[in-house]
Amino acid sequence: MQRTSTRTAGANALRFLAGAALLLLVVEFLLGMLVNLFVQIPSPLPGTTASTSKGLLQGLAWSLTQTSMPMLLVHVVLGVMLVLISLVLMVLSIVARQRRWIIASVIAACGIIIAALSGSGFVASGAAASSLVMSIGFLVSLVAYAIGFSITR
Repeated sequence: MQRTSTRTAGANALRFLAGAALLLLVVEFLLGMLVNLFVQIPSPLPGTTASTSKGLLQGLAWSLTQTSMPMLLVHVVLGVMLVLISLVLMVLSIVARQRRWIIASVIAACGIIIAALSGSGFVASGAAASSLVMSIGFLVSLVAYAIGFSITR
């Protein structure tokens, strides 16, 4: 009996965290649209090469230092938080041995990480393809969490 209640508690915690991630993904999307419309990012950043991991790190570091662009800064900080939340959700689902959540959280974490890397690449290079990949990563993670949330009622 104890094992069943522990699994139920674990499943409830996973549903809560996934619900929070869904909400944060929607906020992140809206912030991204605002950044796209109202923030002018130099393209490409001086001294960066977006095709390398160094360029991706430079894009992230540059974004985190832009206090004069608060929408961009909040968008990037929320993106980093979403990466961390997705990894926590993935680990918790593995620990709880919730197969459906494991699948959903791994897919969602991949989508969020791809979106984050593409966002950093976009800042570094200004390449439109990076923006497209960022939005696809967002969509993959949103759908994965929504399906996970739906099938684990």
